[in-house]
Amino acid sequence: MKTSIQTTALGLLCCALLASCGGKDYKVTYSTEQVHKGDISTSITATGTIEPVTEVEVGTQVSGIIDKIYVDFNSEVKKGQLIAELDKTNLKSRLASANAQLTSAKNEMEYQRNNFNRMKELHDKQYISDDEFESARLSYDKARISYDSQKLSVQEAQTNLSYAYIYSPIDGVILSREVEEGQTVAASMTTPTLFTIAQDLTDMRVIADVDEADIGGVKAGQRVSFAVDAFPNDKFEGHVTQVRQQATTSSNVVTYQVVISAPNPDLKLMPGLTANVEIFTLELQDVLCVSAKALRYMPRETALMKGDVIEPPHSRTNLWYRDGTTLKAYPVQTGASNGVFTQIISGVDEGQEVINEAVINGGVTQMPQMPEQNNNPFMPGPPGRRNNNSGGNRR
Repeated sequence: MKTSIQTTALGLLCCALLASCGGKDYKVTYSTEQVHKGDISTSITATGTIEPVTEVEVGTQVSGIIDKIYVDFNSEVKKGQLIAELDKTNLKSRLASANAQLTSAKNEMEYQRNNFNRMKELHDKQYISDDEFESARLSYDKARISYDSQKLSVQEAQTNLSYAYIYSPIDGVILSREVEEGQTVAASMTTPTLFTIAQDLTDMRVIADVDEADIGGVKAGQRVSFAVDAFPNDKFEGHVTQVRQQATTSSNVVTYQVVISAPNPDLKLMPGLTANVEIFTLELQDVLCVSAKALRYMPRETALMKGDVIEPPHSRTNLWYRDGTTLKAYPVQTGASNGVFTQIISGVDEGQEVINEAVINGGVTQMPQMPEQNNNPFMPGPPGRRNNNSGGNRR
């Protein structure tokens, strides 16, 4: 019974509105706006991590004990500066052993060379056989090859000894120090990391993870604004420098990495900070625009001021205005939109007034929608309408 009362009341409301369209107690007010110039922008949000643009991990190619460390966290270093030394006792012993073997190989080579020269003179005078001569030459060749090989061993030992001195490969700042004096490092399969150096902390970047639904609008060069929790009142600016093609999937969510420049002249941004990023995928400045509401407005015969008539439009996209008692349309070509304002490319000039809403007796022009008929067989229908469920007329 409650539903029947609500339906009847809604029907009476519709009848009252329709009756008012005939001019009885009917008042329409048109809300207008001016076509104006403004800025239109759209953006997407993401989170990322602040990193140095250039970051180098310094390791060692030889195993040994850390003998001395000359830098600490946050130390500024120059390219070629000595920052650590390994214990050189074993490395020096290997070099000395290689030099001793080189001396022995050199002596052996000189002996075999002299022997070969004697055998050659005797062979030329036919005092020895060809077999003895070839044997002497073979011994000399072996000694010469062994000497050359031993020279390479000495060079390797010298190089390994030089690796005991750890130098900074770039100008920068020590971000991390992974070892202490007296600690043993083993460079067997992988190179152990001793230090991490950032080249220039005044030039940082943000690696942001952008959702796959938004990545299509991100392009290199777009302006970016971001904030960090460490400085909630500051806004930092940058721009997109790279959109990486490699996708990352985590918990069935696909994201792509976007690299964003982050100038840091005052050194507020520190490596590892989380950045809340806003990427402006569209920025139009000083363009002709109107509200999206004005483009959605469509006059209705039942919602006009008394005496007004509608001139048929000539385009699917129109802006409406009132010329005396006639509602006319500007056929317009639209451009980009951010959901609030839409760019107008052509069809109307700046300053012209257009209708964005019509209000009837203080309310909007939308007529209330009738609810769908209830199919309950026990619900009484309106007089004179056949109830298919009961098979008869209700009066």
